[in-house]
Amino acid sequence: MEAFAGRYVLIDLVGTGGMGSVWRAWDLRRKGYVAAKVLGQHDAATLLRFVREQSLRIEHPHVVAPHGWAADDDKVVFAMDLVRGGSVATLLGDHGPLPASYVAVLVDQLLHGLSAVHAAGIVHRDLKPANLLLDATGTAHPRLRLSDFGIAGLLDEPRMTRHSTILGTPGYIAPEQMAGADPDPRQDLYTVGAVAAELLTGERPDIHGNLPAGGDDLLWDLIRLLTSADPANRPDSAAATGRLLAKTGLLPPAGVTPWTMAPDPPEVFDQLPPLPPAWTPAGPTPAAPPLTATPTPGPADASPPPTAARMPRATDAAPTPAATPTLRPADAAPPLTSGGAVLAAAGRRRPQASGVEGAGRMGPLAWVAVGSFGGAAVLLVAAVWLLLR
Repeated sequence: MEAFAGRYVLIDLVGTGGMGSVWRAWDLRRKGYVAAKVLGQHDAATLLRFVREQSLRIEHPHVVAPHGWAADDDKVVFAMDLVRGGSVATLLGDHGPLPASYVAVLVDQLLHGLSAVHAAGIVHRDLKPANLLLDATGTAHPRLRLSDFGIAGLLDEPRMTRHSTILGTPGYIAPEQMAGADPDPRQDLYTVGAVAAELLTGERPDIHGNLPAGGDDLLWDLIRLLTSADPANRPDSAAATGRLLAKTGLLPPAGVTPWTMAPDPPEVFDQLPPLPPAWTPAGPTPAAPPLTATPTPGPADASPPPTAARMPRATDAAPTPAATPTLRPADAAPPLTSGGAVLAAAGRRRPQASGVEGAGRMGPLAWVAVGSFGGAAVLLVAAVWLLLR
């Protein structure tokens, strides 16, 4: 398991962005999953966008901003919260036009996020459905997260030239932004109106900024106000726009989801693929403990077999025989072998000389090792020998 720059383990590719690829990754420092945007073969412009985006440190429930970064060789990466429900663009593709109350909730959350961004002295300049991420909440209240600050502009930032390259996505850019005006929060508010119109109709603004025809209600009145060609006619802040949105009466009370009464309510699914086999929701799969080989016992460790009486070993000392009765020469027992075992001869009786000499001339032999049973075995052999005489 190799970690990028010693911190981020890239697991699987989940998307691509304007600056590079986006991966699901495991943050070894935070011990959690993150979205890691990886920038590869970069030029000065894309590197500047990367530096600008990763430098943002905005903590807000409706903003996804980088919280860490790393560099390794010719690649750089920054990490942010992993949002599982795809984007508003994904939702539009799955569902089509959204109910007005649902759109009002999304726009309200977007305005809250923009209030925090503008308060930090930043203008996003690239609001569009693909940059509005969603948590996977099903048919419950959606949760929008504003992301992708790659071309964000800073208020009161010195301009190197008055005719710099136009940054943004055609159709969502305010007219004065197209003309090269300095960053201004009202440019983002223009885009909020353009996005709201698309959510209601499912139609994207054309490259000239022409919006779809709207209805005659308070929400469309607000959209037309936001998309005024003259920025002076627009609300002066995201907070002021939020107050106007509240006056439409479309924002449902907390916990109420009026769109679920429709035959086909909007539903935000989990868009991430299943984790690879080596990963679990809690992190990497724990490694199996190494197998421990059972040691082979040596001669000194060998245990006797589980029998009632242990067989003698070569290292055992010969047992001390019990006392035996004194026999006459004619009644003497067969001799003892060098190993202490008494060897008894059995078979057909043959004519023989007296004494021990006759024992070596007896018929077929069946040798039985009995020495380890002590003096009782000696007596038994002697008795057999006497009967065979």
